[in-house]
Amino acid sequence: MTGRIEGNVALVTGGASGLGEAIVRRFVAEGGKVLITDIDVAAGEALAVELGKAAAFAQLDVTQEDQWIAAFARIEQNHGRIDTLVNCAGITTVGSVEDLTFDALRHELDIDVGGVLLGCKHVIPMMKRTGGSVINIASMASIRARDYLAAYNAAKAGVTHMTKSIALHYAHKGYGMRCNSVHPGVILTPMLEKVMNQSETPDALYAEWVAGHPIGRLGRPEEVAALCLYLASDESAFATGAEFVLDGGSSL
Repeated sequence: MTGRIEGNVALVTGGASGLGEAIVRRFVAEGGKVLITDIDVAAGEALAVELGKAAAFAQLDVTQEDQWIAAFARIEQNHGRIDTLVNCAGITTVGSVEDLTFDALRHELDIDVGGVLLGCKHVIPMMKRTGGSVINIASMASIRARDYLAAYNAAKAGVTHMTKSIALHYAHKGYGMRCNSVHPGVILTPMLEKVMNQSETPDALYAEWVAGHPIGRLGRPEEVAALCLYLASDESAFATGAEFVLDGGSSL
């Protein structure tokens, strides 16, 4: 299938690498126009150049409200509408309740929860004019906890339930906007390498991740992108406030 989101205007946070990059590439391949946002300017600009006229780049720190406002103003100026917002930017802090500092917890929540809130809030003025889809990338970790991911578990659980609250708000206001959460298992991305680098036994950790997925392997970014494509399209028009789990059975 091609052209499933022809003419769809999207903003993807964390779009310069990993899951975000895969989502950007799939959206463009299916006819979308994407504003790639990230704190990695070099990678974001390079991806935009590679993808051509269907993509552009804007630097965005998701914890900074003024940068969100500027990003949406740019879309308003260039396209006059927005159809899809993918809140993909995030971090993974490794640490148990004994190891974790309060500053580290706050940093995790600022990005993974606060950044999602700001996006879901500031997209409203433009998206409510035509309706659209907000996709929040949560995690299998919001369903199944790990002792070494106290902050990450808390953040992604927050995204999950906040998504439901936002979906209800959009619906009750009659905005024609949907909001759903996506819950990937362990996916082979650069973020995975960063988590492994924080571990004293990275090989053992990797083996544990694989063993924790009954399907027998880790996930691929393009598999998450395929689900996001569905949620961006009209095919998912009746879905809102839902948890879309894509974790190889690891949360069972």
